[in-house]
Amino acid sequence: MDLEAELTFIIGKTGKDISREKALEHVLGFTCGNDVSWRKAQLETPYSGTQWCYGKGLDNFAPIGPILVAPSQMDTSDLLIQSRLNGDSFQEARTKAMIFDVPAIIEHFSRGTTLEAGDVILSGTPQGIGYARKPRVYLKDGDKVEIQIEGIGTLRHSIEYE
Repeated sequence: MDLEAELTFIIGKTGKDISREKALEHVLGFTCGNDVSWRKAQLETPYSGTQWCYGKGLDNFAPIGPILVAPSQMDTSDLLIQSRLNGDSFQEARTKAMIFDVPAIIEHFSRGTTLEAGDVILSGTPQGIGYARKPRVYLKDGDKVEIQIEGIGTLRHSIEYE
């Protein structure tokens, strides 16, 4: 398993074919997310054979929190995103380095597809994931993970293998 610190947002107003200019009108709020990823299931058969969804959609994956911040209360264009693993710095970047900003993500995802109120969207992770490190770093049973985003707070959780 791997961790991915991500700016996360909840859709608050249903819409389809949403323009970049109207995108934030559809956001209920922002929070922290950990896009937990089972790399073996993403990349190897007989699991999913490069199908990203299976390696990201298992029970208890993608924890979010700790609070929801209204779009009127924050500008997401330049926030510090950090992750820590067992208290040690793991990822650190600013949202201005994101490949796609929140309005672009909403515009793209809503093309021909209705985004429903309550949908949760994780925006993508900064560099530094465990899979890309040398040597690779994977989450172990009992590990403590923190995802912190400036202006939102810190999501804290532990890893527990079944």
